[in-house]
Amino acid sequence: MDKQNLTVIKEFILMGITDRPELQAPFFGLFLIIYMISVVGNLGMIILTKMDSRLKTPMYFFLRHLAFIDLGHSTSVGPKMLVNFVVNQNTIPYHWCAIQLAFFIMFVVSELFILSGMAYDRYVAVCNPLLYKVIMSQRVCWGLVVVPYLYSAFLSLLTTIKIFISSFCGYNVISHFYCDSLPLLTLLCSSTLDIELMLLICSAFNLVSSFLIVLVSYMLILATILSMNAAEGRYKAFSTCGSHLIVVFVLYGTLFFMYVQPKSSHSFDTDKMASVFYTVVIPMLNPLIYSLRNKEVKGALHRIWKNLCKIPI
Repeated sequence: MDKQNLTVIKEFILMGITDRPELQAPFFGLFLIIYMISVVGNLGMIILTKMDSRLKTPMYFFLRHLAFIDLGHSTSVGPKMLVNFVVNQNTIPYHWCAIQLAFFIMFVVSELFILSGMAYDRYVAVCNPLLYKVIMSQRVCWGLVVVPYLYSAFLSLLTTIKIFISSFCGYNVISHFYCDSLPLLTLLCSSTLDIELMLLICSAFNLVSSFLIVLVSYMLILATILSMNAAEGRYKAFSTCGSHLIVVFVLYGTLFFMYVQPKSSHSFDTDKMASVFYTVVIPMLNPLIYSLRNKEVKGALHRIWKNLCKIPI
């Protein structure tokens, strides 16, 4: 019976964000603009931090990887979400659903720990400025990036395999606009208690451990800033951390709301709105926040624009 159930479903039907026909066209236009801004902004940040010699510091190394993750994060969900607004029934093949889930989990978990690495980088920059280049060596920076990638890839594969080797009942309608773990659990015939427990433990560990790193880093930063005598020094230290703090609180607040709660208390309509925010809106906001609040990024944009204007047509 289990084997039969596993082979019955060839594809899933994604319900999308809304089933109201009058909202399909406005939502398509809105999310197309958001996705395009996200792609251009994150690609621009990647190219900018690679091209400009003044942005070859650990801070922009992490920012480049954050932009790469945001680009992958939004692309794993955005295009399929947009299709849902222009077709009568948005289907996704069984194996593509598994791939989408795997990439989605990998990028979400990677982002959490990259933000932790960025918090540690800001701690060293503010609290140990004389040893900054020694502590934040190229080897350390790569370690703080590669380890999250490997861990998130392992976790995403474990979760995806655990769900997709379970038996589905034949009902293939996913009450979401992408293949997420929680809506997929409702379609399983077999007991989901072990998967739910694993998701709850892993989600809580990822959120709490990464957030603690950020929290401790910024408590130490705050203590150092308050001990500074010069007002200019305090302002400079605050300004280097402001953009990162905005991104951290927006992302962590949304994810805590989404995942650290039992399945019984979930409302899929509420979850959809939260999911839209952190899968589509946050990847668009991150490059805007870092570029609009960062003088070095704006300076690099200005220098590159001037150089492009000098090129003869």
